[in-house]
Formats: sequence, C-alpha cells, structure tokens
Amino acid sequence: MVPNGWKSIRLNQISETVTSGSRDWAQYYSDSGSKFIRMTNLPRDGIYLKLGDLKYVDVHSNSSDGKRTSLKAGDLLISITAELGKIGWVPPELGEAYINQHTALVRIKKESADSKYIAYLLSSHAMNHKINRLNDSGAKAGLNLPTIRSIPMVLPPLPEQRKIAKILSTWDKAIATTEKLVETSKQQKKALMQQLLMGKKRLVKSNALRSVREGFALSKIGDIPDDWEVELISKHYWYQEGPGVRKHQFTESGVKLFNGTNIQQSRIDISNTSTYISSEEAYGAYSHFLADSGDLVIACSGISVERFDEKIAFIKEAHLPLCMNTSTMRFKVKSETRACLTFMRYFMMSDLFKNQIRRQITGSAQLNFGPSHIAKCFVPLPSLDEQKKIASVLSCVDKEVDILEAKLSHIKQEKKALMQQLLTGKRRVKVAETE
Repeated sequence: MVPNGWKSIRLNQISETVTSGSRDWAQYYSDSGSKFIRMTNLPRDGIYLKLGDLKYVDVHSNSSDGKRTSLKAGDLLISITAELGKIGWVPPELGEAYINQHTALVRIKKESADSKYIAYLLSSHAMNHKINRLNDSGAKAGLNLPTIRSIPMVLPPLPEQRKIAKILSTWDKAIATTEKLVETSKQQKKALMQQLLMGKKRLVKSNALRSVREGFALSKIGDIPDDWEVELISKHYWYQEGPGVRKHQFTESGVKLFNGTNIQQSRIDISNTSTYISSEEAYGAYSHFLADSGDLVIACSGISVERFDEKIAFIKEAHLPLCMNTSTMRFKVKSETRACLTFMRYFMMSDLFKNQIRRQITGSAQLNFGPSHIAKCFVPLPSLDEQKKIASVLSCVDKEVDILEAKLSHIKQEKKALMQQLLTGKRRVKVAETE
C-alpha cells in the first residue's frame, strides 16, 4: 500500500542523466590531478564515499574523453559489475572527479527529488535486494543502463524527502564520529603496544640501559632493555599445529572441528561451522589435538600479514569440546618456565612478530606458516611481573575499544531500523511550512 501523499515512479522519471564510464582509465592514473572514483570507493553500508584509497587521473572535464563522466555535487553512483548495488553520493566538496565503466552515474532533477534521499533509498536493504535481483547477466553480475532507469520506487513529497535525508545524515555523522574514535583508539593501542613490547615505556622501576641483544641478525627485534631476555619462542611456549582431518572423516555430530574461519575480529565463533569429527576419533586417535580452556589459538593460513592480529584468540570453556584442525595452531606456556600467555598474544599481534613471519614468506601477500617458521622467531621477554602488567594494560585498552565498537554497532542497527520505517512511510515526519 502506498502511503498517503506518496507516488510510485521509476528512476528515469526523476533523472536528467543516467550514464556510465566506457573506457579503461588505468592509463591516465597519476599522483595528482582529478579524483577518480572506483567501485572500491563506494560504501556497502551507507552513502558517503570512502576516500582513503583514492586514485587520480590526468584528464580534465573539457576533454572529449572525460566530459560525459565528470561528476557534480549531488550525483548518485551505483556499482554495476561485481558487487552490484553499492551506492555513493557525491558531496559538494569532492571537486573534479570521474568514474569508469564499472559505475553508473545518476543525476537527479532538483525539482523532482532530493538526491541524498534517493541515495539513502537505493542503499536501503529492501531496495538493494531489489537491485541485485535485476542482474541481467545470469551468473556474472551486471546491470545495464536501461535496467537502472527502470528501477521502481515510491517517493514522499519533496519537503518530506529533504527532512528524512537530514535526519539520516545526522545518524551518519554519529556513525562517522564513532568510527573515527574506534580507529583512533586502535592506532593508540598499536603505538602503546610498540612502546611496551620494546621496553620503551616501562611499567616497573628500572635503571637498565638499552642494547641490541645477541641474535639480532636473526630476530631484527632491535634494542631492548638490558634486563630483558631475547629468546626463541620455543624456549618458553609449547605450540602445536592442527592435524589435517580429511573430508571423509567429517560427521554430522560428535566433536566440532576448529579452523581459522572460527576466529573473527580476535574472537572465537564456532556457531558458523557444522563440521564434526566422531567422538570415537576425537577422544581416540586425535585426543592429543583436543583444545583446552585457556589455549591461545591462531589461524596460520590464507590471511594477510596486516590483518593477522584479528586471527588470534583464547579458547574458553564454553567452546569445548573442540578438536584442532588444519591451518590452526595453539600455544601454552611451558610448565618449567616463567611466561605469560596473554603477553604472548599481544606480542603475536604486534609488528615485532609479524615482521619475523613476513620475512620468512617473502613473495606472498597471504600468511601460510607453521611450527617450522615459529621455531625461528624470537620474543623479547621482561620479568613475569612486567609481562603480566603489560598484558593487563593492553587488555584494558582492548576493553575500551570493545565498548566503542559495541556502541558503533548499536548506532548502525538503530539507523537501519529507522531507515526501514522512514523510507517506507511506516513512520512519517512532520515538515514545517518553511522547509
């Protein structure tokens, strides 16, 4: 049912231009010049362009090549290949910019509709689902311009569109502010980790000097306090790689198998796997691969070096029983040594560890390592007391980041629910006569 005062239209009825780029712009890439908006700059959640990874092109709008795809403030952008339906809205401050053949440009008639409202509408879950169903290339994702022009929608009066767009923009600003706080907190944590794990910032009283320890040629760890040790990881920590349980051994019940995909954002989630091994095998031939509560586990295959810190977590009692599987490793502190496993977790999340692994897998952007690589890695170790204090400080920082991320998730969910109500007319806004 169409809400009172709303009209059913198609996108072409409110558009003065619907076009796309039709050329390969890579040959025009430059270190400066006009901005070049690619599909990667379009957000999957929201309408504001992501300009952190921006390309530039040495082409001007008065050239015959670039004039048709030169962007103006308020233009809508739609990804039309690969990831269909990503939406971007061009802000006034963007300046001269262009698109290629993978992106459609929609220029809205100002007297017919509010372009920011249309951007929010197209980015909504319901409309995005509708756009993806318009795929005209079968298995290969693709949208053509006639299909885009025919996208159906129901619109409120123009003043109501503007008011809704203004409300949703306020939520987007809150999201952007919180995202910036999260990113700032993560960068501060990274800097603090570097200081604490290198002994540049001490949590215990010490008059120790700093020096490069024996083994530097292998470890590349650098100068650390003289009262710290530099040891091979294997001296203080026991580690084990998961077995390669074969597909024919998988069962529908028994003991769950743990793999790298179960570690997401430094947390373990075993709800997304239905792969089991029989209890007979788990407690029989594979009993020495059964995880224990408190084990430090990592994914060691198929991930980037930069994001490795997201693939480290602790096994908890609630996760058990659990059997290790391929592409994973677990760590424990050796009983005869004085070491902290939480300290080890933060060390493995740091560049000190990543750089040692990176040098062993030169030529590959993806991590793929095992016990033989760990055996060559060094760890700088202060006293057990200082290890625990470092771990405690960094754990507190993690909790602060968790609180911000939970707040961000809540704001996004609230905005999503509000969009669903406002963009369908289930919740109406009051518009003053002057608006």
